[in-house]
Amino acid sequence: MSTQAASSILFTHTSPQQGFKLLELPSDLADLLTSKEAPTLELKSPPANPSHQTHPPTEESREYVNLCTATKTYRVRQVQSSNSIHIIRPSDSGVERGDIDIVGGSTDGLNLVETVTAIAICGSTLELHTPPEGFSAVPVLERILPVYDDGEEAEVMEVDVGEVIRRVFADVPVSGVQCEEGWIEVCGFVLRRGSGGDVVGWCRRPSAETKLGVWRRVLEGAVLQGIDLGRQFLVKDLWRSVLDEGEEPFPRALFEAVVRRVCAGSGLLFEDIKWASIDQASCTQWVGEIYLEAVAPTATSGVGRSEFLNAWKDLLPEPWRGDVAFSKLTENSFKYPDPTTICFVNSADRQKTKKNASTDASAATTAKKTRNWHELFKNQKRQKR
Repeated sequence: MSTQAASSILFTHTSPQQGFKLLELPSDLADLLTSKEAPTLELKSPPANPSHQTHPPTEESREYVNLCTATKTYRVRQVQSSNSIHIIRPSDSGVERGDIDIVGGSTDGLNLVETVTAIAICGSTLELHTPPEGFSAVPVLERILPVYDDGEEAEVMEVDVGEVIRRVFADVPVSGVQCEEGWIEVCGFVLRRGSGGDVVGWCRRPSAETKLGVWRRVLEGAVLQGIDLGRQFLVKDLWRSVLDEGEEPFPRALFEAVVRRVCAGSGLLFEDIKWASIDQASCTQWVGEIYLEAVAPTATSGVGRSEFLNAWKDLLPEPWRGDVAFSKLTENSFKYPDPTTICFVNSADRQKTKKNASTDASAATTAKKTRNWHELFKNQKRQKR
C-alpha cells in the first residue's frame, strides 16, 4: 500500500480560556442577517419586579430571554452537549509562534509556524426555539398594565403617547409587531396622567366590564345618530354620539382603544384614527367573548347558554344578529361547566391548554417514530383496544 508523507500541525491551547457562547441560528434568521438590509436584533426579557404588577408571578413571569426581530420572536435556550466544542485560532501564515510553552520538553524540532490554538471550550450551545403555541404579548401586558378604574379622572397633559407606549414595549419580551398586536388586543391606552414618574403609570387596560360598557355606549350612540358601523364613518362623529350632554363618560383614549380593537385594518397603533369601519366578524366574536368574560369569568359563575346567546344578540347591530353562534367564539375561549351553562376561559388557561396539547402531540409523534420494539408493540396494543 502506498504511503504519503504529511506534515504535522501542532495543537495548543491558551490558558486561561476565553469565554464564548455559540448560538445556532435557524435558516430563515441566518438568511435575514446575511441579506443586504439586515435587521437590528433585540435581546428582551420580562421585567423582574414590575411595580404595577396586577397578577401574582406565574410560569410566564420567570426569568428568560428572547431574541426578537421586528416581526418574529425566538426563545433563547441552552443545550448541553456530550461532546466538547473547541474554538480554535490558526497561526499567522509564515510567522513562527514565540508564545508557546511545551510542558516537560522543548520546542526544538517542532514546526511552530503551522499551529492551531484552542482559545475556548464550550460544553453547551445556545439555540433559538419557537414553541408550537407561538408568542403573545397579551399575558405580559395583562400582568404589568394597571386596570382602569371607571372613576379615574385624567388630567389634560401634553404626552408623547407613542414614546410612552414604546417604552412599555421595551419590557415586553416579544417582537415589536407582536407587542402592537397585544396592545390592541387588551385595548391598552395612555391615560395622560403620570404616577410616580413610572412610564407604566401612564398606561391602563380596561376590564371586561369597562369594555362592555364602552361598547354599549358606542352601539347606542350609533343607532341614535344613524351611523352604520359596518360602513366607513368618521371616528369623531362616533365620539360625539357617545357624549352625555357634552360630558365625556370615559376618556377618549379608552374609546379609541375599543374602536381600534374592532376595526378592520386597525394596525395603525401610533397614528390617530380618522376614518374607520368595523369588521363585522371580528367585532361579533369580540363582543360575545367580553360579555362572557364580564358575566361568567369562572366555572362557578357560568351563565345559561340560551341566556348568553340572547344577550350577545342584543349587543350587536340588527343586521349582525344572525351571526351569533357558539362556533363564532375563539377556540378554547369558553367551556361548558355543565350541560346547560357556559363560562369564559382566560388567556393564561388557554396558553396552558395549547402547551399541553403540543406536548402530547410531540410525545405521540416521538413514540410513533421510535425504533424500540417494545414501544411500537405497546402503541399497537393501544390501537387495537
